Amino acid sequence: MQKYRNIYVAATSQHVGKTTSTLGLVSTFMKKGLKVGYCKPVGQKFLDIQHLRVDKDTILFADLINFEIIPELHSPVILGPGATEMYLDAPNAVNLEGILRKAEYELSRSNEIVIYEGTGHPGVGSVADLSNARVAKLLNAGVVMVVEGGIGSTIDMLNMTTALFREEKVPLIGVIINKVIPEKLDKVKHYVGKWLKNNDIPLLGLMPYEKTLAYPLIRSVSEAVKGVVTYNADFVDNKVESIIAGSLIDLKELKSSQDLLLVVATRSINEAIKKIEFMAKNHGITNCPLSGIVATGEGQMDKHTIQYIEKHSLPLIRTELDTYGSVLRISKIEVKINRSTPWKINMAIDLIEKNVDLDMILAASKI
Repeated sequence: MQKYRNIYVAATSQHVGKTTSTLGLVSTFMKKGLKVGYCKPVGQKFLDIQHLRVDKDTILFADLINFEIIPELHSPVILGPGATEMYLDAPNAVNLEGILRKAEYELSRSNEIVIYEGTGHPGVGSVADLSNARVAKLLNAGVVMVVEGGIGSTIDMLNMTTALFREEKVPLIGVIINKVIPEKLDKVKHYVGKWLKNNDIPLLGLMPYEKTLAYPLIRSVSEAVKGVVTYNADFVDNKVESIIAGSLIDLKELKSSQDLLLVVATRSINEAIKKIEFMAKNHGITNCPLSGIVATGEGQMDKHTIQYIEKHSLPLIRTELDTYGSVLRISKIEVKINRSTPWKINMAIDLIEKNVDLDMILAASKI
């Protein structure tokens, strides 16, 4: 069985594309016939599964690779609430390094290549002496660094964050530049590529910004506004492309999407629905442009509005917040790829396959 160096996927900051990139690497290496292992060595946000704490990203990859989750292997260290104080009070109470080394040994023994997904920015975990750079070294891994597309800011972030890995003498396999505005791809490649070449860091690829990966789900909207889904709860995985306010219903928006979220005061919802129907009928919009509705404050819906909601299977969220407060909270939703967004998983894999030099990564990882 051919063996490869472990790969640690790190990022310059949160929400840059670690999970997207890790998904693509795992999937495409599997398509090449490799036996691939996955691990989230240090997690922060976790789920309880049969009384065992597992990082939520691990569950996504268990579905993709089809492995049975063994927490001590696939999600060995969880730095959840209170972990900081516990470690500072008793740093030697738990052998965290030993736990990580054991996971690495077992995973490397049973796989040709193991992909480790980092946590947050490279310094996360430092309070427990488990920064991303330190963890990568413990796991005997080379690093694929993911950075958000730009020029000056991208170079600044790379210079700062790669320093941690250089300090730990962790090999840098290369850099993936993510979320690049399509019309700036050539410019970013030229200038960031020039800096990377001067610093002897390989450029592995550039991925264009794909706005659909930033679409939240109705379930995320409901959580954000602290609401209750009172109609069509089976459709909370509908995606939301854009928001329209009940008082500012725009024909151009109605024509451009079938995934609009209507945010409207409950006392105005009947009028808003009638306006949408009227505009749709008069301008040949045959499909319902909405994916869901947030109804704010007090008020009553008439029979016609309820029939419209039921006819189009629209999830309706009731919230005590006002319309402005709801829109504000929805705009701050942090969108992550998860099991409820299969189209995002497929898109993430496709983006990596088309835009990243996977053969270069494998060549750099050969032992």
